[in-house]
Amino acid sequence: LTQVIGFTSGQESQLDTMKTFILFVLVACVYQPVSANAVLAGKSLIFPKKTSDSYVELKPAKCPDLSAFTVCLRAASELDREYVLFSYATSYHNNELLIWQGKNGILVLYLGQNTVGFSLPIMNALLRHICVTWEARSSLVTVWVNGERTLQRQIKSTTVVHGGGAIILGQEQDTVRGRFDLDQSFVGEITDVNMWSYALKACAVKAVSQGVHSAGGNIISWASVRYIANGSVNIKNNNDCPGQNCFRSIVG
Repeated sequence: LTQVIGFTSGQESQLDTMKTFILFVLVACVYQPVSANAVLAGKSLIFPKKTSDSYVELKPAKCPDLSAFTVCLRAASELDREYVLFSYATSYHNNELLIWQGKNGILVLYLGQNTVGFSLPIMNALLRHICVTWEARSSLVTVWVNGERTLQRQIKSTTVVHGGGAIILGQEQDTVRGRFDLDQSFVGEITDVNMWSYALKACAVKAVSQGVHSAGGNIISWASVRYIANGSVNIKNNNDCPGQNCFRSIVG
């Protein structure tokens, strides 16, 4: 064909380069995760069974060093064993920031090698809203359940949560994005995961728990954060009707 239409050798080389580029683009489109440009607003992650390879990685636009944070989520599970709720790992620590559901309702926060636990009602099939706040300057950690706070506890001196790590839901990381344990996996439903680079005030936590805080976190905003799903994870509309939106739907 190139000889018939009179292409020179230089033009043939350009044509071959263009063909290679087009093939690369087509392959990239085929293998791009479907979720790369999707959003999680109004959706829940449902983990139907225990596995060692089912998870969702949240990919916020920024993940800086932190001297304070708030992590909030809604979750429900009927597991009678320990499991992970939120796993953030870095090259510094596998448990850079880990929210862990222990036995008998004990919720544990790991910050690197330091831990602090809180005795809470045992998780069950009802979705509950959980927030964890921490500030380095006071070393105080507070847990909130459905807008009600626990007592405050001090954690051993931790000055920073290092940035640049991986945020995984559904599995506990023993290395960054890896070494998942079947018996630590989450089974149940998780939604409305948000993270702020500061400790929310009491009134703000209550607003978030009632579904009327529309802005989302400045690190993770459930409505807009990119994500990649792997394995047996069902991402479904949850048909929840948060806060003021309920009233608007009732009145028209």
